Amino acid sequence: MASESGVWEADSGAAALFAWGANSYGQLGLGHKEDVLLPQRLSSLREPGRIKSVTGGGGHSAAVTDGGSLFVCGLNKDGQLGLGHTDDVLCFTISKPLLGCPIRQVACGWDFTIMLTEIGQVLSCGSNAFGQLGVPHGPRRCLVPQAIELLREKVVCVAAGLRHALAATVSGSVFQWGTGLASSGRRLCPGQTLPLFLTAKEPSRVPGLENSTAVCVVAGSDHSASLTETGKVFTWGRADYGQLGRRLESPEGQEPRKQASQLTFWRPQSSVPLPLHCLTGAAKVSGDFPRLTDSRCRPPLHPSLQVKLILLTCALSWMKTSQVWAAEPLMA
Repeated sequence: MASESGVWEADSGAAALFAWGANSYGQLGLGHKEDVLLPQRLSSLREPGRIKSVTGGGGHSAAVTDGGSLFVCGLNKDGQLGLGHTDDVLCFTISKPLLGCPIRQVACGWDFTIMLTEIGQVLSCGSNAFGQLGVPHGPRRCLVPQAIELLREKVVCVAAGLRHALAATVSGSVFQWGTGLASSGRRLCPGQTLPLFLTAKEPSRVPGLENSTAVCVVAGSDHSASLTETGKVFTWGRADYGQLGRRLESPEGQEPRKQASQLTFWRPQSSVPLPLHCLTGAAKVSGDFPRLTDSRCRPPLHPSLQVKLILLTCALSWMKTSQVWAAEPLMA
């Protein structure tokens, strides 16, 4: 727990939270809107217990304690903090609408937030302009967390990208909603029919994972990945910087083309464009992967993964591209 001076006691079992970087909306939780060049310890988050996770979106942040309390701060013009108003918040503030509803995980998108409760229910708040809240006939924004009723199965993991969201269920299925990737697909392949899970404003099953059991999902701004119970990685979405970790094979009679800062796709030498190859569904990343035994926080991206992986994450880079990191168990 924190002492009266705001200094965290190391032997109390509480976590010390540090923040730095861009702070235009107070997303660092330091009580002001000035950018911070060096890590600063937060003294405002005094919740008893241990901070279990911290995550950030386009201009807002969220922290979950081991007791299931949710704290939020930062940009709130679309209600992405879920506090019932649209004022920016400069210090981490407990989510009063969720008191008595323990949160297991939170994922922040660009202007929305996805929460997973301890009982496996998924909640959402913020902007719904692209269907990213999973409530197809709901308002364009929601100021307090609401349940995604169409996710009827218990959920074990959630993720949020720029304008799309994901959920992995207890049975190992993966659902996606939000039309963030659909706009890019339509620009690249006008007149073509995109897969349902890219255009749905309600949870839609991601194809390509029918013979696997997903235990984790993660999302970058415009790409997604899933980790299975056997340690395999599946990826889909934007691929122009190699963030899918696999080569996109050119169908016979087609030539690869790349749009500047858009999605890799295949254009036939004649006739109309075919559907986006990297957006048709999930595909496995396979091959040999070096053991991650060094202390670097950013392991080199290798084109293949053979070992059983235990951790998967994407770096959200809203401006250009993103990466995927994976970790395997360390040998004793």
